[in-house]
Amino acid sequence: MTAHARQFLMAAIAAWLPCFACADDNLLIGLWANYQYLPDDEANKNAWGEIGGEALIIYVDGETDEDERNWAYSAEVRFGPGSFTDPENNSTGDQFAIHKAWVAWGLNDSNQIVVGKSQVPFGWKTINFWPGDILLAGYGDQMDVGLKLSGELGLMEYDTAFYLADDWGSTSTDTVDDNRHWGSSTTYRKVRTWVGDLSVNFIDDHALGVSLQTGKLQDLTGTAGRPVDGSHRAGVLYYMGSVGDWFAKASYIDTHRELPEAYRAQTGLPKTIENQRFALELGFKREPWSFYVDATTARPDTDGTEADTISAFAPGFSYNYGPGWIYVEYLNQNGFIDRDGMILEGDFDAFYLSIDFYL
Repeated sequence: MTAHARQFLMAAIAAWLPCFACADDNLLIGLWANYQYLPDDEANKNAWGEIGGEALIIYVDGETDEDERNWAYSAEVRFGPGSFTDPENNSTGDQFAIHKAWVAWGLNDSNQIVVGKSQVPFGWKTINFWPGDILLAGYGDQMDVGLKLSGELGLMEYDTAFYLADDWGSTSTDTVDDNRHWGSSTTYRKVRTWVGDLSVNFIDDHALGVSLQTGKLQDLTGTAGRPVDGSHRAGVLYYMGSVGDWFAKASYIDTHRELPEAYRAQTGLPKTIENQRFALELGFKREPWSFYVDATTARPDTDGTEADTISAFAPGFSYNYGPGWIYVEYLNQNGFIDRDGMILEGDFDAFYLSIDFYL
């Protein structure tokens, strides 16, 4: 951790300690680390894997008393190599990042307005954002900066949001957990994005939903004025349900991206990048155990692409041992999705053992 990061950490702890004195659930400090074994990496294999991905996490959550205006807040700050942030493309230039930070005002018991960096209402999240996100790539655990209205209308739940950018600052393209899928600080970034989500609980513990998002891409190649001449849009149809201890999630995602002109001219990439993705999560949960598998496929629909349909799956289980969780997971995939949303082929296998705890 650099001197800058240490100073930020000390200031954050000093500022939030008074909240901890007020309520036990206002301040939470956690640590996590990860063991990984890569059978196709000769150095990693010869060393019997490696232990890394260490991170310190600070959570701050709270709300006002019921007899006052209904205000709530939530923040998460991460420090260390396991922060899942990208120093070259984030707003800090370091291995720490503010994953989320928002303030909410309750309009009534069923509706609220959220301001800050919050979860983008698009489809569903996997049990474990990593490695479960796999080919959701850019449409899984999204945290963007803007304004969101959320609520319930009978059997329906809705969200509508406007996000100025996908991260803090003027050039950051890092979305922490779901990073490296929206350009870079020297190419382009996602801006001015509108999102809408609507789900219906048609049967107890079963819901169908649809999410749509559309926005712009701002040029960061050095072109004067940083023109906003690219665009993106995507839609997802999804299902979430459970029967007893069993649960399932499924979604079909259609994505479309038109790259900024200057970046496209430099790289020779096609103007329009399109693909479709299908995601499935199945699991069984009985405390303190959870067993699950995430599977995704992605089919390219971009002119001139040489890639075929790719797939990935990540089976695993978790154990809640009290102060935290232990995760055991395996990842296998025969392709990936790059910063431009392009589908590329390539084999990858990994075994992960992760552990965290919270104070």
